[in-house]
Amino acid sequence: MKIIQKDKEKAVFISEIDESLANAIRRSANEIGILAVDEVEISKNDSVLYDEIIAHRIGLIPLKNEKLKLREDCDCKGKGCMKCMIQLKLSAKGPGTVYSKDLKGKAEAVYEKIPIVILQDGQELELVAFARLGKGIEHAKFSPGLVYYRNFADIEIKNCNGCKECVEACPLGLIKLEKKPEIENIWKCDLCEACVEICRKKGNDSITIKPSSEIVFFIESWGMIEAKEILSEAVDAIKENLKIISKA
Repeated sequence: MKIIQKDKEKAVFISEIDESLANAIRRSANEIGILAVDEVEISKNDSVLYDEIIAHRIGLIPLKNEKLKLREDCDCKGKGCMKCMIQLKLSAKGPGTVYSKDLKGKAEAVYEKIPIVILQDGQELELVAFARLGKGIEHAKFSPGLVYYRNFADIEIKNCNGCKECVEACPLGLIKLEKKPEIENIWKCDLCEACVEICRKKGNDSITIKPSSEIVFFIESWGMIEAKEILSEAVDAIKENLKIISKA
C-alpha cells in the first residue's frame, strides 16, 4: 500500500488488492455504527417549514460519533436508554437562522453552521431529538462518508509534436508541457481520455491510457469519524461477516 494522502477528512492510497476485496471494503463502510438523529419530537414550530422537513434536515446533520450500543444489541431491547440513545434539545426564537450548533446535548454537531430553518420575528421552534447508532445499509444518514476506487492510469506519451492541445483538454489539469509532455499527480487521472480524443482529432496517436492492475482507493469522511477509522472499521465489519459465514 502506497499512501498518497492521509488526514482526518480524506485518505488516498494505491494498492494491488483484488477489485472484489476493494468493493467489499467499499460496501462494508455502510456497516459501521454511526451516530445520527433518528427521532424528533416537535412541540412548537411557527416556521414556514413543515415538521417533517425540519426532522429530515436534523437527521442529516453529521454528529461526532459516541461510544453507544446499537439499539438491537442493547439491554433495553430497542426501547431507548442512556446506553443506546442520546437526547438533544433545541429552543430558538426569531428573527434569525437556526443552526446545527443550536442542538444542545451530549452529542456535538461536526459542523456548527449547518442551517436548519430561518425564523421571522415572533416565530419559535422547540423540539427534542433522539440520536442513536445505525448503519448506512438502513439509511444514508448513518453513512460515515464516501468510499470509492478506480484503476490506476497507465499513461504512455510518445512522438509528441508539442501542440499543447492535450494540456488544454485535460479537465483536471494534470498535463504540463515544457520540452515534452509530463503528467503530474497521475493518481488523480480518472481515465476520461479527453487528451487521447483531442490527440486523435489532430491525426495523432501520441497518448495512450490504459487501466493498470493497481487500484486507487479514496475515503472521504463526513466528520463523524476519521477517514482511517472508516477503513479499519470497514475491514472489521468484513471479518465479522466472514465469521458468520464460517459458522453457517
